[in-house]
Amino acid sequence: MKHIISAIFFTGILMSCNSSDKTKTTIEETAPKETTVENAPDETNNNLKPIDSDEALIATALMAAPEVSRADCKVIGYNMAGEFVTLKEGNNEFIVLADDPKKEGFSAACYHKDLEPFMARGRALKAEGKKHQEIFDIREEEVKSGKLKIPTGATLHIYYGKSTLYDPATAKVDGARLRYVVYMPYATAESTGLPESPAASNHPWIMNPGTHRAHIMISPLPE
Repeated sequence: MKHIISAIFFTGILMSCNSSDKTKTTIEETAPKETTVENAPDETNNNLKPIDSDEALIATALMAAPEVSRADCKVIGYNMAGEFVTLKEGNNEFIVLADDPKKEGFSAACYHKDLEPFMARGRALKAEGKKHQEIFDIREEEVKSGKLKIPTGATLHIYYGKSTLYDPATAKVDGARLRYVVYMPYATAESTGLPESPAASNHPWIMNPGTHRAHIMISPLPE
């Protein structure tokens, strides 16, 4: 009987965790990182190295972009010296934001160049010391007034994970995965037919509905 009760108890905990995970996905234009870091190399890959050079920052950042577009992407972000710079020039429709080497975990983002004014505004407000809700409110007003624009359908690709080790031969970051955001300013569940929380892993849903930052979220399947 004790074993049966224990099994029911732990099943309940797992169901609760899976349910809460569906509502915890958030997006930041500065490409948020995982809260913990795992630097132990994968036992099956002895070639993993730390991301410790500007070249490594560029190579791993480009993994956020579609493969056919990587060669011509512009890459921006913090270099190893802590300066926000253009790490690589580009001439196609994508801008890639590299991982910040001074933060835990790994997170790089690729987005359409037409989103850059919106992204840059967020970075500038954050540099001024503004908090998340303040940034949201300021940009909400600026988009409503026409001062700031978010192209409908512009996509953000986020390549993220807990580890800061990568394979120099492939540029893949250990354990990193992709999730996607499609911006749909002021869209709602009613206007898109999408739910406001995912029906299951990897199912699309709409976040921040009815606001300037309404977007379709598509998260990866759990491993």
